Amino acid sequence: MSTFDEILEQVRELLQSKGRVAYRALKIRFNLDDEYLEGLKAELIDAEQLAVDEDNKVLVWTGEKDRAKQEKVVAHPQPPAPNPQHPISYTPKHLANRILAERTALEARGGTDGERKTITALFADLKGSTALIEGLDPEEARAIIDPALQVMMDAVHRYEGYVAQALGDGIFALFGAPIAHEDHPQRALYAALRMQDEMRRYSDQLRAQGHPPLLMRVGVNTGEVVVRSIHKEDLHTDYVPVGHSTNLAARMEQLAAPGSILITEQTYKLTAGYFECKPMGKTQVKGVEEPLTVYEVLGAGPLRTRLQVAARRGLTRFVGRQSELAQMALAREQAKAGHGQIVGVMGEAGMGKSRLFYEFKLTSQSGVLVLEAFSVSHGKASAYLPIIELLKDYFEITLEDDERKRREKVGGKVLMLDRSLEDILPYLFALLGLEDPTSTLQQMDPQIRRRRTFEALKRLFLRESLNQPLLLIFEDLHWIDTETQGFLDTLSESVASARLFLLMNYRPEYRHEWGSKTYYTQLRLAPLGKEEAEEFLTTLLGETVGATGRSPLYALKQLILEKTQGTPFFMEEVIQTLAEEGVLSGERSHYRLERAPSEIHISPTVQGVLAARIDRLSREEKELLQHLAVIGREFPLSLARQVISQPEEELYRLFSSLQSKEFLYEQPAFPEVEYLFKHALTQEVAYNSMLHERRKALHEQTAKAVEALYSANLDDHYSELAHHYSRSGNTEKAVHQK
Repeated sequence: MSTFDEILEQVRELLQSKGRVAYRALKIRFNLDDEYLEGLKAELIDAEQLAVDEDNKVLVWTGEKDRAKQEKVVAHPQPPAPNPQHPISYTPKHLANRILAERTALEARGGTDGERKTITALFADLKGSTALIEGLDPEEARAIIDPALQVMMDAVHRYEGYVAQALGDGIFALFGAPIAHEDHPQRALYAALRMQDEMRRYSDQLRAQGHPPLLMRVGVNTGEVVVRSIHKEDLHTDYVPVGHSTNLAARMEQLAAPGSILITEQTYKLTAGYFECKPMGKTQVKGVEEPLTVYEVLGAGPLRTRLQVAARRGLTRFVGRQSELAQMALAREQAKAGHGQIVGVMGEAGMGKSRLFYEFKLTSQSGVLVLEAFSVSHGKASAYLPIIELLKDYFEITLEDDERKRREKVGGKVLMLDRSLEDILPYLFALLGLEDPTSTLQQMDPQIRRRRTFEALKRLFLRESLNQPLLLIFEDLHWIDTETQGFLDTLSESVASARLFLLMNYRPEYRHEWGSKTYYTQLRLAPLGKEEAEEFLTTLLGETVGATGRSPLYALKQLILEKTQGTPFFMEEVIQTLAEEGVLSGERSHYRLERAPSEIHISPTVQGVLAARIDRLSREEKELLQHLAVIGREFPLSLARQVISQPEEELYRLFSSLQSKEFLYEQPAFPEVEYLFKHALTQEVAYNSMLHERRKALHEQTAKAVEALYSANLDDHYSELAHHYSRSGNTEKAVHQK
């Protein structure tokens, strides 16, 4: 439940943005009683002098302490402000800042040319709103509809989506652009479920006040759009759907029954396992020739991580990583002997961090209590989320347990462990949503409460480690919230002399302060070596792969190795995509090649991972990476200098940065340095993010640079020139080079 100060802040922001708000609207929106409302009025009108009363019906924003100005406002009341139409008026400041940063990057990469983005589109609207507000005063009608719209927008913003339009009694939102996320389909569905839950609560309030309830319908689809520009003054984004991408989301909304969420098959494939869905069969959709398979989203599913989804369809045989397993086993034995250890496993997305932990857990069940917590990409907004999940596991709390049962499980286990821990119970209850409304924690200073919560958790785990060695596993720390991070920092100071093994994994961008501790070890996961990668592909494709060295499957295997550079997740996804496209038939480990693939397509999952990583680059780095993607997978430094108009010192700085982030590798060559994209897939994603016209211009620019740089020996570069001129649309020059 929100505190008075939290509601006051929300009312202050609402009043400032709209100018004037009816008291009745505030009571409906925040479910206030008369006494609470009077308290808010006293604070805003008398104490802060930021508003004035109008006829005891409306609160009017002044923002000034000047009495003459206040009287002027009262004497000339303004009509009710219209529904906010520009995204700048309803987008939270932290998201607006990130969107404007993307605008700056877009401009630097070619003005209004824009970029291609794979996104998930969401449409939501209210059913029955017309009947609900019939006969009501316009301001009273707004007091009912506006909170419903706010519910929709709050859910979108919680998962860092972008509300592109507010449509009177509905919204249109994008996930994955302008802010890129590798899991935008999941974020969209989490937002859809949240807005339906909140809408049901709001409808209950309306029903209690004698109004008919509001029902909402939601439609979602995943596809491509072109993001052309973002307007600084109002945050409006110009986007152009590619094909039916956003249109299908609108069609899903129109087909959805009130209170339901409908999604296309494309979105379903990307979210299966994460959500409970019911197939609705094939449906004819206006504007689409073939009937489409449609699904209804019923709720969140049992699976939360990519590894859990993979495990459901069957894990492949574990290959390699024996050295890492051995080092983790050594740390575990040291911890069991009372010399606590911290091990961090670092690696890019797709390197197999979670699978490594899965295999390690299989050998760590005997004589050790294993507790694990997962971070999710949208979890930074939820304080202590991984800790809460870990505590539920420790106390064996299930969804079926009511509040009384949960309190019994927590209290019973803590007191059985050590009665001196009784004073930590209020903090554990608070974390698990079991806090007593009369608890002194409600009035405690937030910083003191935070510190004591950390100490309570630390005492619990250290005391448990006296009973039995304790293995605490935290996955994906790059997505961790600040409260969980604070707890880990506190716990890390007390590990050395405990029977405690803290095992964590994260991507390279994660930063921590444990590096100097003698009991900390970092393991870096690199791509699988050539032999291990070939063995891994053999387990995926079948034992007959490469038997002759000339078989079609052998050639396919080499192509996959070249594309993925030994990244396990990428290899699995490429083969899954080939099977879905009919290039491969049969089943895992027993595939047959039906036809030679003309090219290997990137799965949407891999595309999302790589696109989000590229979008985290600075504006200058991303622009350079896109330019280099046009030049080719491999290129000499002299050609890059010829194509890219950057001062030499700046160019070297950017190259060095892209190398340190492992987008590019430098390879020895004579007579000059050459560079190589770490992954052909990374090059492909960077290339495909550009619009066709921009690609053509850069291909033409590159071809001319090749002609100028190698004028003395053009014969050695004809195929290169033909490639760039054909991609630029300069057919005459392309034919001439062949």
